[in-house]
Amino acid sequence: MGTEDDGTPASDRVDADPTSSDPRRIRSLAVTGDDVVDALEANARGRDRLVLRVTPPFSGRMRARLHDAGVVEADGDAGEGDGGPAPIHLPPERFVADVPPYPTVDDTEDELRASSTAYSREEHRRRHQRAVEAWRERVRERLVADVEIETEAGPQSVSVSYL
Repeated sequence: MGTEDDGTPASDRVDADPTSSDPRRIRSLAVTGDDVVDALEANARGRDRLVLRVTPPFSGRMRARLHDAGVVEADGDAGEGDGGPAPIHLPPERFVADVPPYPTVDDTEDELRASSTAYSREEHRRRHQRAVEAWRERVRERLVADVEIETEAGPQSVSVSYL
């Protein structure tokens, strides 16, 4: 067994095995901005507990996909229970700097009633739709370039590319 120039045994290097299941290999994540926005919105509405999931085997560039954290696959999550690595679940909030508050239907109604526009269900619906779209745009404007993932060696910063 050889050593690297820095004296590290080859067996201890994170990238020694191209099929490694060590999450320290991850250098960048690719994720769709829509997945981040959709997960935040679903979680704000209290419908689901959505995360961005990275599944092993891990490599330098990985894809984070939308996943319901409450769902366990019929065969179990990849790696869990069989001694293999577990998938990494990242809360969507990690991908956004200072997540803006999600607009509620009640807040939209209060704003409409406080305005000079007469209240109607249709106007309430239109205003709430616009408020939600503006919220989505603010979230997209605040997507971060790096996120931290947890590894056995501690947190590790990885870059993020948005698709």
